[in-house]
Amino acid sequence: MTPGPIHPRTEYARSGELHIAYQVIGDGPLDLVYVPGWVSHLDLAWQEPTLARFLGRLASFSRLILFDKRGTGLSDRVPNAELPSLEERMDDLRAVMETLLFSVSRTDPITFVAVPAALIVVAGLACYLPARRAMKVDPVVALRGD
Repeated sequence: MTPGPIHPRTEYARSGELHIAYQVIGDGPLDLVYVPGWVSHLDLAWQEPTLARFLGRLASFSRLILFDKRGTGLSDRVPNAELPSLEERMDDLRAVMETLLFSVSRTDPITFVAVPAALIVVAGLACYLPARRAMKVDPVVALRGD
């Protein structure tokens, strides 16, 4: 029995002012990023049987991450005069990976409140616990240094 067609959900990561389309399939222990060739389209890739079978096999042992590069497929268009450099393409991949690994945007307000609050609590405990222990020691005994 052959499995039915795969239709992964398309998500979008923000890279600067652009939205980069990506899909994730599989739940294996290994993250595998498939970087497409010159032209790609996430939805149309699953309609081509040979490519769909290949991607399905990759997803059978990994968490397969697919993305459309800027200007192609489901990602935002760029003017022909402003085709992306290699660095911009790596920024796009970095944006997708950050979205998947941390699931937090760079401007997430909860993160900017929760992290400093947690650090304040840890700093307070780091100061309070030794001070509490020091209050239990008689100063004369501590200065004598027995």
